[in-house]
Amino acid sequence: MDGSFDDEAEPSVVTIKEYLDEVEERELAADLVLGGDDGKECTYSKGYMKRQAIFSCLTCTPDGNAGVCTACSLSCHDGHEIVELWTKRNFRCDCGNSKFGEFYCKLFAGKDAENIENSYNHNFKGLYCTCGRPYPDPDAEEQVEMIQCCLCEDWFHEEHLGLESSDEIPRDDEGEPLYEDFICKACSEVCFFLKLYPEVIWASGKQPDATVEVSKNKGVLEDMPPVGDASSSSSHNSPKTDDAKAIISESISGGKDMLQGGNCDSSKDLSQCTSSTNMHVNCLLGVNIVAASPVLNSKPMFLSKNWRDTLCKCNNCVEFYKLKRIAFLLDKEDSIAEYERMAKQKREEKLQEAEGAEVNFFNKLGHVEKVEILKGIEEMKDGLRTFLESADSSKPITEADVHQFFDDIKKKRRRLQ
Repeated sequence: MDGSFDDEAEPSVVTIKEYLDEVEERELAADLVLGGDDGKECTYSKGYMKRQAIFSCLTCTPDGNAGVCTACSLSCHDGHEIVELWTKRNFRCDCGNSKFGEFYCKLFAGKDAENIENSYNHNFKGLYCTCGRPYPDPDAEEQVEMIQCCLCEDWFHEEHLGLESSDEIPRDDEGEPLYEDFICKACSEVCFFLKLYPEVIWASGKQPDATVEVSKNKGVLEDMPPVGDASSSSSHNSPKTDDAKAIISESISGGKDMLQGGNCDSSKDLSQCTSSTNMHVNCLLGVNIVAASPVLNSKPMFLSKNWRDTLCKCNNCVEFYKLKRIAFLLDKEDSIAEYERMAKQKREEKLQEAEGAEVNFFNKLGHVEKVEILKGIEEMKDGLRTFLESADSSKPITEADVHQFFDDIKKKRRRLQ
């Protein structure tokens, strides 16, 4: 077969450090996806979690209308056809509910018939992107990484993002992404109001090409008193940049610029754009985004680090977020960056606990047991040193050599006993 199968192919060679680094990298990657979940308990009792790793079992629910937590994927669906969905927001484990027929959850049996707040898309069938292809794709010559939209949480191939060129994706010289969040073309229509913000929220430093139309007499946001307090009122503090002006049509009578106040420009840090005082009263945009409407030729968005911190939190904008079901953007714990940060923190805590448990275990041992353990460690070190010194430096150490090394140690221990 044109030499495709070579019986004498040499095994790959790695150093011990490379091997240990690879193990550490894989464990970290798993922890980042699982969020520090050890997979021992069903998460159903925790309710609709802000974010967790979710799996779809096509053996039990081939229609892709259910998702299960990490523990259930391991305990209840071992050996089944499982689709790894990475993470999903506001999701509650479905394992064993009415969607699974006679199948019951082994870890938490008393579940409601259905989790009405769960959302599902074609990812649960193992399909992704606008092309609706699986991942890995059996028909693809090369498997390429996809980008996840932070709103709909679907995954997209670069060539299907709606960009003229993949060079438009913000990356550094090493090809690593410069953006924290991505919003797909379809979801960008809902988030048209982001084009009213300063350029600092864009990973590329430039706003996507599109405009926002504001209907007459509704473009200027009226003073919005806090809920239940009709007597409260205040003036508007809003962003004022040339780009922001350009993307808003001057449809207000008299051609008055709607972006008034000028307390935020593109040269300032994001944290300076959102005043901590009166943040629930003053609108940063000075525009009624409920009345505004996007032009249909929208483009995908790439957002910079901490871009969510600058979102306006006035009553009107918050109501708009709720209306469009994107209020989760105001929740810091919703972001993947925060999810991974918390996962790393949990991982470090577990490693410290494990190290402390080992020390405590050793300290509780008697003098004889401690001496035996230390003696065993020294024997291992001496044996490994002898093994490496006697090995042929011109040849790599194979898996068989390593097995032989440990077999020799076991035989030595038996002789001593």
